Amino acid sequence: MQVFTPVEVAQHAANKYLGVLVAAKYARIINEFPRDRSRPGEKKLTTRSLEELTDGAIEYRVLPRRRGQ
Repeated sequence: MQVFTPVEVAQHAANKYLGVLVAAKYARIINEFPRDRSRPGEKKLTTRSLEELTDGAIEYRVLPRRRGQ
């Protein structure tokens, strides 16, 4: 099992909290795509998304929150 430290996550995001939010959102996005469940040893979606975040494969931008009118 691979362990992701807060320092690793924070290096690729503004802080560790934003990094976890980005990885969770990305995991929800890749969950929508069909995948081959017959492959043995397939990684969990959260693990895949944290790996891609720490590898620098995920690009994101923070949008300012819109106020209700």
